[in-house]
Amino acid sequence: MRDRHPFPDWHPDAQLAPYIDYTVATADAGAREIASRCEEAAAFGFRSVCVNGGWVRLCRERLGGTGVKVSAAVGFPLGAQATRAKAFEAGAALDDGASEIDMVMAIGKLKDGDRDAVERDIAAVVLAVQGGALVKVVLETGLLTDEEKRLAARIAEAAGADCVQTSTGFAGSGANAGDVALLRGELSARMGVKAAGGIRTADAAIALLRAGAGRIGSSAGVAIVSGI
Repeated sequence: MRDRHPFPDWHPDAQLAPYIDYTVATADAGAREIASRCEEAAAFGFRSVCVNGGWVRLCRERLGGTGVKVSAAVGFPLGAQATRAKAFEAGAALDDGASEIDMVMAIGKLKDGDRDAVERDIAAVVLAVQGGALVKVVLETGLLTDEEKRLAARIAEAAGADCVQTSTGFAGSGANAGDVALLRGELSARMGVKAAGGIRTADAAIALLRAGAGRIGSSAGVAIVSGI
């Protein structure tokens, strides 16, 4: 079942932890690290743990009963996979226990101006989870012009996604307040904006939330909420 307010507005007296998707998506992360991240997420009350698909089941087992959700990366980190592969990956993640999907947009097709292909790619993932998971679309804003960012946001909403995300953190440019504000201004109130990529301090996270983000993706979640 979906949350009533999955991407809440920031207010100054709010705690940061419920806005954070605690991310571990590196190639060398193993079961011990994944399990440790789950323990930290439960202890601090993060929104979710975000992992690659092969770790979703382990996270579901570790996080059962804690209230912390499992987010699964799909088409990560390039977005260049076949649409049917992304749809299958999303469906498998849902079956394994994910309640949120962070899919990477078909960036090259957007750069080619093939709007229809980009929309079909996102819509296929939305259809694959059939409302059983939120779908966040990673735009990789560091590779896009401002007009491409606006177009990508509109396409994601038209395709039925729930949120757009700035970055994977793997393309050399992360989140900034200007991009968050630009995306927030392009979308309807039903859509969320997730800021991700290079966010390592509470001050940085709060600046992005103030700019209009309703979610923060970071591998430094503990440092952000602990002020270290």
